[in-house]
Amino acid sequence: MPSENPLKILIVDDEPLARARLRELLGDIAVQLPSAVVGEAVNGLAALDFLRENPVDVVLADIRMPGMDGIELAGHLGALAKPPAIIFTTAYDNYAVQAFDLNAVDYLLKPVRAQRLLTALHKVAAAPPLNPELLGSIGQAVRGSGRTHLSCQERGRLLLVPVAEVLYFKADLKYVTARTIEREYLLDEALTHLENEYAERFIRLHRAVLVARSALAGFEKAAGDDAEAYGWALLRGVPEKLPVSRRQWAPAKALVKSA
Repeated sequence: MPSENPLKILIVDDEPLARARLRELLGDIAVQLPSAVVGEAVNGLAALDFLRENPVDVVLADIRMPGMDGIELAGHLGALAKPPAIIFTTAYDNYAVQAFDLNAVDYLLKPVRAQRLLTALHKVAAAPPLNPELLGSIGQAVRGSGRTHLSCQERGRLLLVPVAEVLYFKADLKYVTARTIEREYLLDEALTHLENEYAERFIRLHRAVLVARSALAGFEKAAGDDAEAYGWALLRGVPEKLPVSRRQWAPAKALVKSA
């Protein structure tokens, strides 16, 4: 690789010593493979904030990090205009096979060695796309829960939606709307996938609606001639009512009574 075109690298790790170690190693191999560390981040959220304005060629990301881990970060990278390649770093060798299942460029076991880093970076040009079907399941295995954020494109920009702030998901044609107190977001997600990923946080009210358990305030029966719903769910913090199917009416009401 010519020296005038060094690899632009973002280092993502919550441990300052680990970031410093990677910087040092990149300096050690600079003759064989020129690179420039253009930024550092302490977790996936900070990394995505940086990447919105600063495209890079490679992300060196730890797998276990607070706030947003490396696996979830990898899932959001595909929504960027120019997705960078990702190389995972980890102290846990049991993630190695999973990293390759995802089609990550490579994984580096800590403490990272210069030659292994060089080998991994040489693979960047031929890196295949990440495997999105495995990202969710492997991420849940890493953190024991679903993604902390969902991503969407709005006017050419990547937006992150904190799952903890979502009141409900509503399917409409090929998109799903996520509603928070402040606003709505259009997601390219499947409602059934969201239902499986967040089974402990959301329940189904209707074939097209999932609602956060904590958002339910009460219910009212629909008018006899209302073809859209058997009943309506009332929510905390927003005026909208959500349709409840006959099948979900009793389970949903029982949930509110037991809260």
